Amino acid sequence: MLQLRFPVRDAATEAGARELGDLPVWKLDDLYKGEDDPKLAEDLDWLEKACADFAADYEGKLADLDAQGLLRCIHRQEDINRVAGRIMSFAGLRYYQLTTDAGRAKFLSDCQEKITNFTTPLVFFDLELNRIDGAVLKAHMQTSPELARYRAMFDRIRAMKPYQLSDELERFLHDLGAVGDAWQKLFDETIAGLVFNVDGEELNIEGTLNLLTEQDRARREAAARELARVLGENVKIFARVHNTQTKEKEIIDRWRKMPSPQMSRHLANDVEPEVVEALRSAVVAAYPRLSHRYYELKRKWLGLDRMQIWDRNAPLPMEDTRTVPWEEARETVLEAYAAFDPRMAEIARPFFERGWIDAGVKPGKAPGAFAHPTVTDAHPYVMLNYLGKPRDVMTLAHELGHGVHQVLAAEQGELLSSTPLTLAETASVFGEMLTFRAMLEKAGDRTQRKVLLAGKVEDMINTVVRQIAFYDFECKLHEARRAGELTPEDIGALWMSVQAESLGPAFDFMEGYETFWAYIPHFVHSPFYVYAYAFGDGLVNALYSVYAEGDPGFQDKYFEMLKAGGSKHHGELLAPFGLDASDPAFWDKGLSMIAGFIDELEAMEG
Repeated sequence: MLQLRFPVRDAATEAGARELGDLPVWKLDDLYKGEDDPKLAEDLDWLEKACADFAADYEGKLADLDAQGLLRCIHRQEDINRVAGRIMSFAGLRYYQLTTDAGRAKFLSDCQEKITNFTTPLVFFDLELNRIDGAVLKAHMQTSPELARYRAMFDRIRAMKPYQLSDELERFLHDLGAVGDAWQKLFDETIAGLVFNVDGEELNIEGTLNLLTEQDRARREAAARELARVLGENVKIFARVHNTQTKEKEIIDRWRKMPSPQMSRHLANDVEPEVVEALRSAVVAAYPRLSHRYYELKRKWLGLDRMQIWDRNAPLPMEDTRTVPWEEARETVLEAYAAFDPRMAEIARPFFERGWIDAGVKPGKAPGAFAHPTVTDAHPYVMLNYLGKPRDVMTLAHELGHGVHQVLAAEQGELLSSTPLTLAETASVFGEMLTFRAMLEKAGDRTQRKVLLAGKVEDMINTVVRQIAFYDFECKLHEARRAGELTPEDIGALWMSVQAESLGPAFDFMEGYETFWAYIPHFVHSPFYVYAYAFGDGLVNALYSVYAEGDPGFQDKYFEMLKAGGSKHHGELLAPFGLDASDPAFWDKGLSMIAGFIDELEAMEG
């Protein structure tokens, strides 16, 4: 039951090169000194033997264990996960620093293959655990409070019981995982290697996406058209990746008898399908009062008859376009965290001081941003592509929120610290909200307040409306692939079918925009991940409302929620705040916060 946690990049951040100050770089020595570190070779040798010994000691015997025997078995699993996770974290983080380096790519692949081979004998654990009678397992947990601590893990494993295959097939799929990862690497390397030429300047995809937030409209248009040109030239590769991965998933889902392509994600997220559908339905119903209404306001502010796709993330005409130096971004976020609770800033500060952040934009570096928890006896690492945009400050606040969450959850141990994706976005979005509110309080005048509010509304639309549109695109993609191979044009048509609906009537769409699905990493790395952003934003909006209303002891309850990691269901975690995600009104509460910000912006026009 090996649980290797790999970073999933958050929504693409923008990037370029300016005077930002000294940007931090990862210090990966906390994991290993290098590929030739003797400790790495020692850990690989230990892991191979530990996995073989584990299988020899426990395969075919789980049902015969008493409570203490099962607890010892789980502790050995945690030791294996910790060592395997350290190795893969080191290999993966080095690769993301320079995805175009063949040596780093080979090292990552070699590590993945070795660990896959070592851990194949462990596949029996989940299968045999699901064969233990539920009453027996319940009795074990009643006997041992320490074993009962793993109840959430048992529940997640046993939720897969109806979709479990034979032992032999499960081992086969485990081995095959390394092949599926190759398609992800192809995607990463292709994206990182793309070169865009905008007005004579050669840029990577981060630098080009950054231009979509420039004040100069002609430059934004040039960037959008260059994105369309380069993605169009490479769209067959991206279509091949999507076709292959989607087909592979369809085959596995069919053999497992999954009721829908989304079900495996819901199970991994420990969230009920009806809760996700309630979220999706609430957001789609709110398109007119959220994105449609906001973009109509923005169209007027920009003085345009029609919005083009390169205007979606344009700064407002009155917006301050200065670059935010790294040190200012650091202090802005830490002060906002400290104002909420000094403990939060104390946890975040080492990220800046000890080489836990890699912030600069560099050729070959993976695009976007993420926080990777690594393993519980080390610490998380944050990756950014920081260029000094105000939105980059919010991205820093977002990723540090993940980092704080991961530090707090680490005390749960390897098998319980990993939080389902729906709840993994809680601390990150809450960190953004704290930073935004702090900046709003310091707004010097009406114009500054308007710019900050508009920026926050855009971020929330990107987090909620756009991600649900992405989710709908994925649903359509996986459904269509079941009927046969999809051409790039087929995929483009599915993409465009969700764009006008979600963005609204203010927009026209340029030729070539139908290829923009190609650079979204979530579709490849973690299918159906995207609804977690909307889930997290809605959850945080509801949480923040409770905080703003002066809920007594909110900070302590909030920290306890983060410390829980993956040890509790979302229903249990939200209950102390009087919240229930299964209640449709829960999502309306979160969406109403966004609508309220738009109300305030509309009132400013009066």
